[in-house]
Amino acid sequence: MEIIQGIPVSPGVVIGRVFTLDDNRRRIVRRHIPADTVDEQITRLNDALKASLEELGEVFTQAEQEMGTETANIFRFHIGMLADNTLIEPIRNMIRDQLVTTEFAVYRTFSNLAGQFAAKKDSVFTTKVNDIHDLSARVLHHLIGSHASRLNELDHEAVIIANDLTPSQTAGFNRDQVIAFATDLGGQTSHTAIVARALGIPAVVGCGRITDHATDNQAVIVDGDRGLVIFDPTEEKLDEYQAYIEQSHLVQISLDELKNLPSQTRDGVDITLTGNIEFPEEISTVLSSGGQSVGLYRTEFLFLTSTHEPTEEEHFQAYQKCVELLNGKPLTIRTVDLGADKYTQSQFETPERNPFLGLRSIRYCLRSLPMFKTQLRAILRASALGPIRVMFPLVTNPSEFRHARMLIRDTMEDLAEEGIAFDPDIKVGMMIEVPAAALMASTFAREVDFFSIGTNDLVQYTLAVDRTNERVAHLFNFAHPAVAKLVREVVRAARRRDVPVSCCGEAAGEPEYALLLIGLGLRTLSVTASSIPRLKRLIRSVTITQCERIAKKALTLESDVQVSVYLRDQLRKVVPESTDAAAV
Repeated sequence: MEIIQGIPVSPGVVIGRVFTLDDNRRRIVRRHIPADTVDEQITRLNDALKASLEELGEVFTQAEQEMGTETANIFRFHIGMLADNTLIEPIRNMIRDQLVTTEFAVYRTFSNLAGQFAAKKDSVFTTKVNDIHDLSARVLHHLIGSHASRLNELDHEAVIIANDLTPSQTAGFNRDQVIAFATDLGGQTSHTAIVARALGIPAVVGCGRITDHATDNQAVIVDGDRGLVIFDPTEEKLDEYQAYIEQSHLVQISLDELKNLPSQTRDGVDITLTGNIEFPEEISTVLSSGGQSVGLYRTEFLFLTSTHEPTEEEHFQAYQKCVELLNGKPLTIRTVDLGADKYTQSQFETPERNPFLGLRSIRYCLRSLPMFKTQLRAILRASALGPIRVMFPLVTNPSEFRHARMLIRDTMEDLAEEGIAFDPDIKVGMMIEVPAAALMASTFAREVDFFSIGTNDLVQYTLAVDRTNERVAHLFNFAHPAVAKLVREVVRAARRRDVPVSCCGEAAGEPEYALLLIGLGLRTLSVTASSIPRLKRLIRSVTITQCERIAKKALTLESDVQVSVYLRDQLRKVVPESTDAAAV
C-alpha cells in the first residue's frame, strides 16, 4: 500500500482502478504492466508504427511535390528507420522482458539511440539527433492518442491519473466511467478544480509525481475530502473506507432534508444562497440543492470547452437556456475571464511571462472588442427573456468599469436600432478580486449596481501566491487576516451606499470561512451546488451575533494559521457534524 498526499479540490471518496493518461510533451515514466497484457502492448506498438509509416508516406509525397525529391528524402530516412527491425525489435523485447508499457519502451529506446548519435564526433550522426526525437514524438503521439481514446471504451469505473488536466478534458469526461482523478500539478482554485467541483468528480491535485507510481488497472482510493490517494490499499483500509463512504452517504441524506427549509439564522436573519455554475445544465442541481438563483455564471467555459470562439448565437442559446431553467429567478453572468489560461496564451504570438499579471479578464475584453461586444449583445438579448445581471471581472480602476459600461450602452443603442428587445435597466456590477478594487470600494460603490467578492483571486493577489501552483499551495489561505480586513472594508463601503454585495469565491463554500464571511457582514453567498446543503445547515445553527463575535476575534489574530485553527474550533462547537470524521 502506498499513500500520497495532495491538495483536495473536489470532495468525495471513491474506490476504483487506475487509468493513466499520459502527455507526449513530457518525459514518459517507467510503468510496469501485468504479464498477461504483453500481447496487448505489442499490438499497440504495431498499430502505432503502422499509423506512423502511413503518415510519413503522406508527408513524403506532399514534400516531394512542394519541395522536390532531395528535400523529401529526409522523410525516406524516417520511413527507413521505422521499418528497420534492428530498431523495432529491441522495443518489443523490452516490453516482453521488463514488463513495461509500450510508451516507455519507445521513449527509452529512441532516447538511447539519440544519445548514441549525439556522442559521435561525425556530423553525419549528430545532425540526425533531431530526426530521432521527431520520430519518437510521432510514434508516441499515436500511442498516447490511442491510449487517450480508450477512455471512451472503458468497461470499468476509472480513476484518471495524469500529470495535469485541462478544463476541457475534465468537462469532457464521461461521468458513468470516470469517477475521480488525481494529478501531479494543480491548485485548489484552478479552472480544472472548479470544473471538477461543478461536475461532482472527487479530485486531488498537486500530488508531486503521482504518475510515477501509477499503473493501469491498479486498485486505488481517491479521498477528495482529505487529499489522499492510496494505491494498492489493504483489505483493512478498503473496509475502513467502505464504512466511511456509507457514513458520508447517511450524512448527505440528512443534508438533503434541509433543501426546502429557509436559509435563515436562529435569530431570523435571511442568508441568500445562490449557485456558481460553468454550464447551464448545472442549474437544475443548484435549485434541487436549495439554491435560490445563480450568483455566478463563469462564461469563459464557453471558450475553454470549444474548438472555436463562440458566436453570438451560441452565447445567446446558452444564456437563454439558463433563463428558462431558472424560471424567473435571477441569473448573474460574469463576462469572460480569459487571458491567464492556456486557451488564450496559446493564441498569442509571444505568450506572456506572467499571464496572471498580464492581459486578462476585463483588460483582455477591452482589448478584444469584437469578441467582447459579441458577448454583450447576447447577454442583452437574453435579458429580454428574464432577470439577468452582468458583472465584469478583475476591475482595478474606475476607468475600466466606465469603459465596459459604456460598451453596454453602445450595444443597447445598436440593438434598439435593429428592433431587438433587451432590458434597458439591466443591473451592472463588478468583481472585487484585487486589493486595489477593495481599497477603492467606496469610489466604485458610487457607480456600480452591485459587488461580488471573488476570494480566489483576492487571496492570490493579496498574498502574492499563484493559486494554481502546488508548490506554494500551503500559503494560499483565505483565513489570512489581511484578506479578511479587505472583505470587511468592501462590505462597509457597500453598506454606506446601499449597494448589494455577495461573495462568490470558493471560500464561501467552506463552512468555517462562511462563519467568518457572515460575521463580516455578508448576507449572500454564491457557491457550488454541492456546498449549499452544508451551508444551509450551518446557517440554521448559528445567530448573527455568534458570527460577528467570531469575526471580531479572528481579526485580532496575527496569522492565517491561528485564524484557521480558531475557525475550525468554532465550527466544531456550532455544528460538530460539519467537521471531518476521524482520519480513516
